[in-house]
Amino acid sequence: MTKLPIAIELHKASKTLTLKYALDEVYHLPAEFLRVHSPSAEVQGHGKPILQFGKIGVGLNKVEPAGQYALKLTFDDGHDSGLFTWDYLYQLAQRQEALWADYLAELKAAGKSRDPSESIVKLML
Repeated sequence: MTKLPIAIELHKASKTLTLKYALDEVYHLPAEFLRVHSPSAEVQGHGKPILQFGKIGVGLNKVEPAGQYALKLTFDDGHDSGLFTWDYLYQLAQRQEALWADYLAELKAAGKSRDPSESIVKLML
């Protein structure tokens, strides 16, 4: 059964999307976390995920419904092709800590950084 949030709030200043499912079930998802876990083909790579890096400063410009089943998130780096289904959003919210730890480990293993300026410096060396 799909769990739908009872409230959705975009906080542009803190670059966070808040999903409230019940009075005691509230999740704060940073834009960077959502961006690097986008369900889009650009990120998921048709079955072989493409590591996203240099997204530490990314924010959300817009959140809009996509039918009755998803949200379309528009990020300030121009990315807007992923549709975040209600089930996927809830999975991200519940597994945020583990998914973030895995992402940071993948970045480290690949020699990449969350900071876009560090990625540019490494490319120039």
